[in-house]
Amino acid sequence: MADIQLNLVLLLTLVTVGISMYAWSNEEFMDAWIMQPAAINRDSRQWYRFLTSGFLHADWAHLIFNMIAFYSFGQFVLTLFEARFGLLGGNAAFLLLYLGGIVMSDVPTYRRHRHDWGYRSLGASGGVSSIIFAAVLYFPTVGIGFPLLPDLSIPGFIWAVLYLAYSHQMSRRGGDNINHDAHFYGALFGLVLAIILVPSSLPLFFLQIKAYVESKF
Repeated sequence: MADIQLNLVLLLTLVTVGISMYAWSNEEFMDAWIMQPAAINRDSRQWYRFLTSGFLHADWAHLIFNMIAFYSFGQFVLTLFEARFGLLGGNAAFLLLYLGGIVMSDVPTYRRHRHDWGYRSLGASGGVSSIIFAAVLYFPTVGIGFPLLPDLSIPGFIWAVLYLAYSHQMSRRGGDNINHDAHFYGALFGLVLAIILVPSSLPLFFLQIKAYVESKF
């Protein structure tokens, strides 16, 4: 089971890396796959951009950050799904969570920018956020660190609140060329779908937090 799980996460990672690298050297391909709400609004046949944009990245830093987060948290989530749904069911649930996060996180972006021909976005952040928030739901007290502060780690459920608050605030402020809506709505999609897939996880989420708080005070 562990080998199959590793292969699925690794496969998605390698596919994303390969497509992103190819797009950097092929501007026509990048233009055809990137999320461009106005293009979809003009021609509904370009709906595929909701998904394909999730396999593109702006540069190496963007790509590496997303893939490290995806690879790290994806293994926890897929292991749980395989244990609950079996090999095929677990892989299907994982794909629904990740690819669904990519697509659904771009819906608010489309609605907000569908008349703006200058707006484009790319990246797997919506899907990655879905995976991370599913992991936080299932394992809320596991520590999550910060990229620039390797010695600092806080429980996942606290990190999740800060992440949502930051993404919401930055989305309202705008101007930094980052699609914070994808982060915010990808996270919410992942949280909701994770509860639907494993309903018992919600009461267990609160029980784990209660036990964690009691152990600290």
